[in-house]
Amino acid sequence: MDTDQAHDVSDSGSRQRYEQVAAEISARRVETDIDPSTERIRQLMDLLGEPQRNYPIIHVTGTNGKSSTARMIDALLRERHLRVGRYTSPHLQTMRERVVVDGEPISEEAFVAAYDDVRPLVDMVDADNEIALSFFEVLTAMAFAAFADAPVDVAVVEVGMGGAWDATNVADADVAVVTPIAIDHTEFLPDTVEGIAEEKAGIIKPDSIAVLAQQQVPAAETLMRHVSEVGARVAREGLEFGVAHRDVAVGGQSLALKGVRSGYEDLFLPLYGAHQAGNAAVAVAAVEAFAAPVEGDEGLDPELISSALAAVDTPGRLEILRRSPTVLVDAAHNPAGMAATVETVEEAFSFTGLVGVVAIMADKDVEGILEPLEPLLTEVVVTRNSSPRSLSPEQLGEIAEGVFGADRVHLAPRMDDAIDQAVNRSEESSEFGGAGVLITGSVVTAGDARHLLGGE
Repeated sequence: MDTDQAHDVSDSGSRQRYEQVAAEISARRVETDIDPSTERIRQLMDLLGEPQRNYPIIHVTGTNGKSSTARMIDALLRERHLRVGRYTSPHLQTMRERVVVDGEPISEEAFVAAYDDVRPLVDMVDADNEIALSFFEVLTAMAFAAFADAPVDVAVVEVGMGGAWDATNVADADVAVVTPIAIDHTEFLPDTVEGIAEEKAGIIKPDSIAVLAQQQVPAAETLMRHVSEVGARVAREGLEFGVAHRDVAVGGQSLALKGVRSGYEDLFLPLYGAHQAGNAAVAVAAVEAFAAPVEGDEGLDPELISSALAAVDTPGRLEILRRSPTVLVDAAHNPAGMAATVETVEEAFSFTGLVGVVAIMADKDVEGILEPLEPLLTEVVVTRNSSPRSLSPEQLGEIAEGVFGADRVHLAPRMDDAIDQAVNRSEESSEFGGAGVLITGSVVTAGDARHLLGGE
């Protein structure tokens, strides 16, 4: 066997082992099968030697904007020449997306190595408990261990759901970030913003710095009460920091940000929407808070801010996958997120005809997600995504007809059929190149669309 053939066999074996590991993890209790306890993950982290204590952590919770904010924080920290680990969820296309070092998902080999390291200890914890460790708990332990092995200088960790009892809360963060809170996941979380804020406040620990995005008043009051109770310091969007100015620009927006310690002018953010400008302000404030012991009161280097934000990308968040016609994909999956998406599309694009492709999970507020889309879309093609939790096209179509009217709603059994139908309908109904397609309704929907349309 020559060298090239040996490499091919080795690569094939590595890929097969990675796929086996991913399947084993996926077979565990899913992320949406919640048991609100950190007891099992704490047992596992203790057996692993508490790897999450080996580096400082910026912890990110909230309802919308968590992943985008985490990616911006990551970019800003790397621009400071720090080695950064980032843990986010859910993934769009591959499980490895969740565990990132130096701006790149860890390799298949590193992913398998992390799993092999934790697997014997996972078995011990499973044997000691009536309820086995979940998919998310195992991945969380793998991420913390991989970051310690790298090693990283700092980790940016996104909460899976809630805060207080989330598996990531085995870490005590130096900086705790709370992005905007809205109603979501009410089958697991309280059905008021106050109740959800109370859960999410659990990541704010004594002597930490809480960086709070603009919140509804009940959520803000709840968060501030917790900050006071634990003796944390706080920086609030709209008071200590915020967006000073923003203008729509080609390919994104130009910004001026008011930081906690300094102002930052003439910034370009290659993302659309006021919500992403807010995420950028939160990210800058979080990095200012993290860097304060080193930087003092002078703030961050403006050139660092400028170059980091200009390079940020957020796959699956109003991402353009194709042109002629323009095909956008967006992972909005709750009413507040969809309202922000609609506002952004109206601000940043000039479609003469926009057709939606929508697939939504059955356990979501389906009507609440569809309603913001009604004035934006000329027609909508409803379908299903690859998740078993996806609402059937027939059920989704029935709800959509109540929002859009029967004449504007079309059904497709599969995502690829739905996209083809939407592209054809947008071109038929539009003139002078103003056709567009928006694929949305779920993170899984966005991931499926990226897979079909070649998103990387």
